[in-house]
Amino acid sequence: MATRTFGDVTVTTPDLEEPGLYLSSVDTLDSSRGIVQDFAYGEADLRSLDLADAQLITGRINGVRSKRVEFETLNLHGVEISGSDLGSARWSESKLTRVTIRDTKLMGSAMDGLVLDDVLFENCKLDFATFEKVRATGPVVFSGCVLTEATFTDCDLTDVVFSGCTLRLTEFGAGRYRDADLRGNDLSAIRGVANLSKIRITHAQQADLAEALVADLDLDVSDD
Repeated sequence: MATRTFGDVTVTTPDLEEPGLYLSSVDTLDSSRGIVQDFAYGEADLRSLDLADAQLITGRINGVRSKRVEFETLNLHGVEISGSDLGSARWSESKLTRVTIRDTKLMGSAMDGLVLDDVLFENCKLDFATFEKVRATGPVVFSGCVLTEATFTDCDLTDVVFSGCTLRLTEFGAGRYRDADLRGNDLSAIRGVANLSKIRITHAQQADLAEALVADLDLDVSDD
């Protein structure tokens, strides 16, 4: 079983190199049965990528570039997505289990109603992305991701780890963030500081949060 550890959290990742596993190359992720399993799909330039009421189980998606992406009730288990540009994807009402998304652009994407369990976002571009009603039911890590002006609304990010991420003007709206680990990030330009009750930070980051709170409250700070 493949794992990665970030701070106190260990994520179980897809083990696509295990002995006896063979991934068959496929030309499409569509299936009449609604299930694609033990697959490898990639190096595709698409006008649109629409998937609904489908399951992707044990597979690799690499080098996919699509101008329009619509995922609805698309459940992933044991899947790695890498080196792709999924643009402003619309991804709703889906469950991701043992999923790694690496070196992938999801700029301006809208993720609504996702359930995440053992999910790793690594070196992803998530600028301007919106996360609404996203719920972490198991280990979830954002590592080395750019989340400039991304927004979290009504999410449950309990125990989620942000490691070495760019969080400039990232907005944490109302939600649950208990024990979310934000150590190792510059927090001076985040938004929604008042919502981040019971998160984990270092002593050095207290000044960052104070700076962010001043900006949040639009305070006029002077020397007199």
